[in-house]
Amino acid sequence: MRFSKKLLLYIFVFIGKGNISMAQTVYDNQDVSFEERARKIISVMTLEEKISQMVNDAVAIPRLGIPEYNWWNECLHGLARAGKATVFPQSIGLGATFDTDLVYRIADAISDEARAFYIHASKRGNRGLYTGLTFYSPNINIYRDPRWGRGQETYGEDPYLTSLLGTAFVKGLQGNDGKYLKTAACAKHYAAHSGPEELRHSFDAVVDFRDMHETYLPAFKALVKDANVRSVMGAYNRTNGEACCASKYLLVDVLKKKWGFNGFLTSDCGALVDIYKYHKLCETDEEAAAMAAKAGMNLNCGSLYSYALIKAVRKGMVTEKEIDELLYPLMLTRFQLGLFDDEEKVPYNNIDISVVDSKKHKDLAYEAALKSCVLLENKNNVLPFCKELNYLYLTGPNANNADALIGNYFGVSDKLTTFLEGFVNRVPAGVSIQYKQGVMIDKSNTNPIDWTTGEGAKADAVIACIGLTWLLEGEEGEAIASAQRGDMIDNSVPKAQIDFLVTLKKKLASQNKPLIVIVSGGCPVQLNLIREIADALILAWYPGEAGGNAIADIVLGNANPSGRTPVTFVKSLKQLPDFEDYSMKNRTYRYMTEEPLYPFGYGLSYSNFEYDELYVPDKAKAGEEIVVGVTVSNTSCIAGEEVVQLYLTDDDASVPVPVRQLAAFKRVFLNPGESKRMSLTIPVEKFSLITDKNRRKIESGYFTISVGGGQPVSKTKSYVTKKILLKGDKELEL
Repeated sequence: MRFSKKLLLYIFVFIGKGNISMAQTVYDNQDVSFEERARKIISVMTLEEKISQMVNDAVAIPRLGIPEYNWWNECLHGLARAGKATVFPQSIGLGATFDTDLVYRIADAISDEARAFYIHASKRGNRGLYTGLTFYSPNINIYRDPRWGRGQETYGEDPYLTSLLGTAFVKGLQGNDGKYLKTAACAKHYAAHSGPEELRHSFDAVVDFRDMHETYLPAFKALVKDANVRSVMGAYNRTNGEACCASKYLLVDVLKKKWGFNGFLTSDCGALVDIYKYHKLCETDEEAAAMAAKAGMNLNCGSLYSYALIKAVRKGMVTEKEIDELLYPLMLTRFQLGLFDDEEKVPYNNIDISVVDSKKHKDLAYEAALKSCVLLENKNNVLPFCKELNYLYLTGPNANNADALIGNYFGVSDKLTTFLEGFVNRVPAGVSIQYKQGVMIDKSNTNPIDWTTGEGAKADAVIACIGLTWLLEGEEGEAIASAQRGDMIDNSVPKAQIDFLVTLKKKLASQNKPLIVIVSGGCPVQLNLIREIADALILAWYPGEAGGNAIADIVLGNANPSGRTPVTFVKSLKQLPDFEDYSMKNRTYRYMTEEPLYPFGYGLSYSNFEYDELYVPDKAKAGEEIVVGVTVSNTSCIAGEEVVQLYLTDDDASVPVPVRQLAAFKRVFLNPGESKRMSLTIPVEKFSLITDKNRRKIESGYFTISVGGGQPVSKTKSYVTKKILLKGDKELEL
């Protein structure tokens, strides 16, 4: 009897090893589909092994030839937190470019650098945090309120602009091989997530159906349906009572059933703990794990799944078959990235490490910085400097501050060019440059003696570089100089800087010397007083490693500014609802009725552009694409690039709709005196609305179409408008 048991044990072990061997043959067989290989590799894992692969720091399984892998990587505006990389402008600056092709090329460059770094890191056995090919980027949340510290990570307040730029970014990251992914992108934070940072782990964003589908969801839908984004990240907060990382409505009903999402879901980092600890939606860790798993949360960025999910399985809250289905898209993604294939079979593995911060990528960073800068004021055409300057004076806390270039979620470069360094690089030989910081960035000077403002008055012109850094605004825990955990509750530049500018202006005014103010930062700060003080005012955002050269070239006239505001600059926070109110009423240009300080889509140029010969059909059938024609002319003697913007207003809507909305845009370069005929196509969906019965529908009636260098408001120098009549109602899918 003893002998027979031993024999049976040997037989069992032999058969088990044989099954693993056969399965391994299949998932190692590179002629078999990724789908089959993923299923086979899961079939030979134990329950414990399966769950070990469902957290961001997935451990190695040596017996199956599975190396460790960390899913958590960042590349918002360049390969981040991994070492040397090209530092492109922060996302809000990329939003200011209104340039989808540029954003695609930037993402393509980032993914090249990511591949090159991964190849070298893995060869060294470095498979830890920030070394992988799956990225928690882009952030496509809507920048609904200027007080949110993480708004800098977004493309701005407009869902359509965000959709197009986000789609371009994802396509650039993931590549176009057809079989292999270059990297895997992630759309975050799904869905209604834009502050406050201090409450993000417990907050419930209450959003009605119309706002959800007109504002908060369109960009996510676009990235799923138009870009096939491989991953979606659930937010920390609740939305309408459900934890975003365990929401049946958001994750199952909308994302998977309506949009057909077939990638993997990941939680924000540590968010699953919030389900029971702060949201109080259940009492135990295993209940939280089960809630997330049942809603389809494949990957836990964090550790809850590693200890609580197996408890949930053993208690019958989740089945092992459900674990298999959750693990499948994760393993599939690793196969699609080529992580189990011969190196030479994966086309992206031939990318050389020399691409990292290469000249090509540096040039791209410069182009992006140039296109992102927004000229807000230019009194008496003080810029570009027309007369010979012999003495420039740079001052302000951000003049020689690298933190003013990078924003949050940044990489590092040995070519970070500050504003001071940019002017030193660009001024002609023989021009004197002097620099003094003049004022602390976030507090009054300890030393009351002021030499800076008096000496500045001796210069031909003064350039004051002020504003914010990622230490003053950003994410909870990172903005260490913020008392509001990264949020900008008062939405202002620190008072010490304003006081310094006031004093400086008084000294310069007596000498009739111009004051050029450069503002860094990621949020639309209050600029009421600053615009009065400045002779010229430029938004630099966080312009990346080439920011100093770009700003210097704009000021000195070597380049023409062309950026446009991707957010509304309000006159006062009193124009806005409460920060915690997620209703879109009186928010962003689409719903505000009060006049802002600077509208969405605004920006000056050294050139003058005129619009005429607008062609819009008098009538059309609902559901047809509308092509609009317009002639744009450069009537100045300076070559420049214009951002042509088309806005649409539903004049006969039966329900509340946006005041107007961006429906098309294009960049166009025009030489002095040159005219070009432009065509812009309005997507069918832009004519639709959300009915009181929660349906998306195009209604018969008149629409006003406006085309110009901005919205049809007083600040826009030239625009043309015309009405079109749509006939027939048409229902569209949400």
